[in-house]
Amino acid sequence: MNWFKRNGIHIAIILFFVALCFVYFMPAFQGKLLVQHDVSQAQAMQKEIMAFKEKDGKAPLWTNAMFGGMPAYQIWTTYPKNITTYILSGFKTLFPNPVDTIMLYLLGAYFFFNVLLSRIKNLNKVTIALLSTIGAIAFAFSSYNFIIIEAGHSNKAMVISFFAPILAGVLLAFRGNYWLGTGITALALSLAIRANHIQMTYYLAIALLLLVIVELYCAYKNKTLPSFGKAIGFLSIAVLISVTVNASMLWTTYEYGQLSIRGKSNLKSESTDPNSNGLDKEYAYQWSQGVGEIITFLIPNAYGGASTPSLTGDSHVAKSLISKGIDANQAAGFAQQMPTYWGPKPFTSGPWYFGAIVFFLFVFGLFIVKSKLKWWLIAATVLSLLLSFGKHFDLISNLFFDYFPLYNKFRAVESILVIASLCFPILAIMAIVEALKPQNDKQWLLSKLKLSGYIVGGILVLLWIVPSLFFSFRAENHQDFITQLNQVTGDSGFANSIAQALIEDRTAMFKADTLRSLGFVICGFAMIWLLISRKLSINIVLTVLCIFILADLWTVDKRYLNDEKFVSKSVMSQQWQAREVDDFILRDKDPDFRVLDLTIPTFSSANATYFHKTVGGYHAAKLKRFQEVIEKQFSGSLNQDVLDMLNTKYFITSGQDGQNVSMKINQTACGHAWFVDNVQFVKNNDEEMVAISSFDPKKEAIINDEFKKDLDLNHIGTSSGGKIDLVDYHPDNLKYEYSIGKKAIAVFSEIWYPKGWKMFIDGEEQPYIRANYILRAAELPAGNHIIEWKFQPKSYFFGENISLIGSVLLSLVLAFAIFRQKSQGQKA
Repeated sequence: MNWFKRNGIHIAIILFFVALCFVYFMPAFQGKLLVQHDVSQAQAMQKEIMAFKEKDGKAPLWTNAMFGGMPAYQIWTTYPKNITTYILSGFKTLFPNPVDTIMLYLLGAYFFFNVLLSRIKNLNKVTIALLSTIGAIAFAFSSYNFIIIEAGHSNKAMVISFFAPILAGVLLAFRGNYWLGTGITALALSLAIRANHIQMTYYLAIALLLLVIVELYCAYKNKTLPSFGKAIGFLSIAVLISVTVNASMLWTTYEYGQLSIRGKSNLKSESTDPNSNGLDKEYAYQWSQGVGEIITFLIPNAYGGASTPSLTGDSHVAKSLISKGIDANQAAGFAQQMPTYWGPKPFTSGPWYFGAIVFFLFVFGLFIVKSKLKWWLIAATVLSLLLSFGKHFDLISNLFFDYFPLYNKFRAVESILVIASLCFPILAIMAIVEALKPQNDKQWLLSKLKLSGYIVGGILVLLWIVPSLFFSFRAENHQDFITQLNQVTGDSGFANSIAQALIEDRTAMFKADTLRSLGFVICGFAMIWLLISRKLSINIVLTVLCIFILADLWTVDKRYLNDEKFVSKSVMSQQWQAREVDDFILRDKDPDFRVLDLTIPTFSSANATYFHKTVGGYHAAKLKRFQEVIEKQFSGSLNQDVLDMLNTKYFITSGQDGQNVSMKINQTACGHAWFVDNVQFVKNNDEEMVAISSFDPKKEAIINDEFKKDLDLNHIGTSSGGKIDLVDYHPDNLKYEYSIGKKAIAVFSEIWYPKGWKMFIDGEEQPYIRANYILRAAELPAGNHIIEWKFQPKSYFFGENISLIGSVLLSLVLAFAIFRQKSQGQKA
């Protein structure tokens, strides 16, 4: 009973968060499902994995569903010896998608702000709870956090939800509460790593590195280096525990990463860049934040919102068409196709909006906050801004890309703005706290408040009056857009008038949101003025301020993640409808062949993998060798020989109009495995790639000289009379039977991946080699034998045992930290 009394305010806030989620996501509580593009793609990728999981009770570690085959743990797998697996799954069971992630956003941030404010002496428990609630809402409802959920970037969102509690643990450690700080950091970081979006965790690590530098400087200045060193020691233990807990996931990811497109090129002809051990820079910088786009922090529709068209029949475009005699309905339909987003990204799901009031409070905090944390928040924000610009301001980005460890493994550099989206609410809350401190002079605070109001309000007023002075509202391809309109209409004057009308619509969107933001800034200004002046009760003012911030962010979030994004389960189940050609192919009982679907973006869509094992597919980190084959053998024209060796049994095509889908059986597909008559040795990977450009894969194998040592070249016979058959198929366990009179080389239509595949002949492990750049091959003894291919990656199985040890350590550290906290009665 005493526990409930002590924590009643926190329980009330948690219930408030649940109520918020219930109202916002009412369709989810009604059993409807959120349509998320990337989640749908993931479901297609996982189809084979889940089918065998249902059949066997456990998921396979390899799948042949796309790109000929790849480790399943890069798509979906369980880590049963990792304690965080059960914590995350339990939370997902408690709340429907995406409420689980939003609740983690809110709870994690609420906990952090309670830790941040716990040592402020002039604040009572209710005030701290209200401030923490404001901070939690400001962070959680930042537009990007909702937009990525709508887009289906669920893992990324989940990792972001653990940013705040990780930071809370770090702060506790630096404050001298070493054990509790270690336990919380270890738990939150373990959960973040397990959520499996290493890029987001990496970005947080960059920000925390800046925090360590600030703490080191302050410790040196204040002569408290021993305490700093002790905190670093404890936090190092927390990092070590979290890495150990996730050993199997991190080890397999690291191992795979070296062989993926994030690893080193296999071709010397492609390795002119000294930093080729990573992503191509142009690819990594493709989603760079435009320098001018940072205005969306304050004005959400400054750059037209999302790439998804949003104009209506009342738009300038529609009116322009109507004035030319176009029917109103047709004009509205045409306007709805016009792109409102005019920024430099290929496309976007929405802006980075931090909230007008939060932005204003951040500026206010720059003037009045005295804490050393302010300098960290400024440094982290500025660095994340500079890095997010990517190709638009590459001085800093290139330094990191070329020299900072692992930075070149990640793409979409704009996403580092998640650090700024965390820093803005923190400094905003710290500004409110500073305004509440009785020792600060009221007149000084009011003068800084007015200065902040003049700056932010002045910017908004100026932008509203003369937006065209600062922004063109024209996309980089504006002239191409006019050319396309001219081709459609056949009238250059008409095309230019439509383009001008579109600019007017973008300007109108800009001005409308500028006024909107100005209104919220005025509301925020008024509330802080009331706080400083003590005209009303502090808690009443904070409650109203919380409502204003929530209303601001809520209404913008609803533009991108709203009730219309939810559909019934019956509708969702219809998203995968087999076509007649799919049904025909599915009747083929051959367990392991591939399909090439040319009716979709073959190598950037996972749709075909829902029904078939495919040559194509989608994955952000496909194998490097397969990507090189795509670029060299499938770009422009398709290499039939390579398709044959991949056992591509069916082609799906469509007519020039995109309709009339048809299917063709590939009569020359090589099958599951075959014996070859000849071997052509090549000196290196480049020659190997050239050799497979034109050869007969049924008769000849292209083998790199590096494997000569593994072959008995003097006693290899021809394949005459040999026979080899796949008799049992399981994605990570393939069984073949063969018969041949002489020792010979067999090629298997299975993707080469040396980190885990083992070959057994009659139960005895035997060596194997690579052939034809991406396939497996082996020298097989004469006679009748059984071959088994088993995928047994040490990184997964041994890593799981390490994870078990880490999970035990994490549990012990947490239990000891909580026991010690209670026994000593320490404050955070």
